[in-house]
Amino acid sequence: MSDSTPLLAFLTLALMCGFTNSMRFELRSGLTKCIAEDIKNNAMTVGKYSVVNPNEDHPIPDNHKLVVKVSSPSGNSYHYGDHVESGNFAFTAAESGDYTTCFWIPESKDNPIVTIDFEWRTGIAAKDWSKVAKKGQVEIMEFELKKLFDTVQSIHDEMFYLREREEEMQELNKSTTSKMFTFSFLSIVVCLSVASLQLWHLKSFFERKKLL
Repeated sequence: MSDSTPLLAFLTLALMCGFTNSMRFELRSGLTKCIAEDIKNNAMTVGKYSVVNPNEDHPIPDNHKLVVKVSSPSGNSYHYGDHVESGNFAFTAAESGDYTTCFWIPESKDNPIVTIDFEWRTGIAAKDWSKVAKKGQVEIMEFELKKLFDTVQSIHDEMFYLREREEEMQELNKSTTSKMFTFSFLSIVVCLSVASLQLWHLKSFFERKKLL
């Protein structure tokens, strides 16, 4: 294997890390915490979550169990867990936008604070490379090249996605500028009309009083 292979592997790993969202947070019973992830159309995403057991020698208490819901930008449900201590989800996004994962703990008398581990992977980071390598029994170089190819493909798709978003923003800016110009022009016309009416009214008033 050439000396450049470790560098390629390092760059691949660095790019993949950008698509991973791993965290640990606390949630008090009776409250809801939602986490959003911007996912483009046809991108694969996987997630897993679990409650940290406050006492490893005993089962997780019922008042520490979660209600979990994963929703699309349009409100479609992709995953729902009721009274669970752990779970996972996987799907391919049918639309672009912010997908949300919401955690909720039913309110109880003890009002506990629950610690939750949550990991969300999107795009190339969502693929299980160990299973790919084991299933295909590919050589190390082929494996590294496949990862690099998928990474480049993911970057290529992301660039087109960002270009589309940029074009949408440009169209929005043009539309806003056009509306502002129309509004400013109408405002000037209204102001000039009001001023003309005021002058006409004053002239008529002075003429009636025979001051002019």
